[in-house]
Formats: sequence, structure tokens, C-alpha cells
Amino acid sequence: MRAVVTRVNSASVEIEGQMTAQIGRGFLVLLGVHREDTEEDAKRLADKVCGLRVFEDDGGKMNLNLAAVGGSVLCVSQFTLFADTKSRRPGFTEAARPEKAIPLYELFMSQCRERGFEVMSGEFGADMKVSSVNDGPVTIIFDTRS
Repeated sequence: MRAVVTRVNSASVEIEGQMTAQIGRGFLVLLGVHREDTEEDAKRLADKVCGLRVFEDDGGKMNLNLAAVGGSVLCVSQFTLFADTKSRRPGFTEAARPEKAIPLYELFMSQCRERGFEVMSGEFGADMKVSSVNDGPVTIIFDTRS
């Protein structure tokens, strides 16, 4: 799995002109599922994201995690994170097919909820307009394959 995690002051998803998900302070997570990913990858990634200490403490150091700041998660499926960019037209053969990707995407989110976080989401496969007010900006990339 690959996740691009951005620290945000706010983030939202709009589908067909309707706001379908919105958070305040927290993480915007763009999540890609690889064709060989497993439930263990989803669980391990949720643990890493939820424990990520990138919020500033009183001393200005990135030392606080999502729980310490009362943050939320907005998770958006992003199969293009596994794009093959050898040519000008990317291929996506490394990305999991929906029948595999959807359950792992949902497992990742449920694992974040089990840790006590509010988790909002986009809609798998929808044409989404994703907006965010990045904080910092601070963006961290996770890849369970490396």
C-alpha cells in the first residue's frame, strides 16, 4: 500500500457538486492499494499513519500525533499512486483491482476508527474534487512494500 499523508487544517471531497466528506485539523490520506497487498499491510499502515508525530508541540517541534491534537482523517482512494511512468501514458497494472482494493481500503479506514479517530472518506471509483488547506506543508509518503 502507498499512502501520501498530508497534515491539513481542513480537507474535503466533493462529488457531482455535493460536499460528501469534510474534516478540520488532521490528515488527508491518499491511499493506493497494490495488487499484492494484504490485510496485514492495511493494519500496519493504519498503525503508522495514526501514530505519525508531525504536529507541533508547545516548543514548535513536530512531536505530537493525531490523537494529541484531536485530529481526524480524510481517506481518498488513489489507484494512480501505482502508476507505471516509463512512458508518457501511465499504466496501472500494479494497482489492485476494485474487488481486492475496496476491502483493503475499507480495512485501513476501520483500523483508524478502531484507534479512536473520526474517519471520513471519498467514494471509491468516483470522480472526486479533493480540496485541502495544507498545514506547513507537511507531507509524508508511506509504502508498505519498502
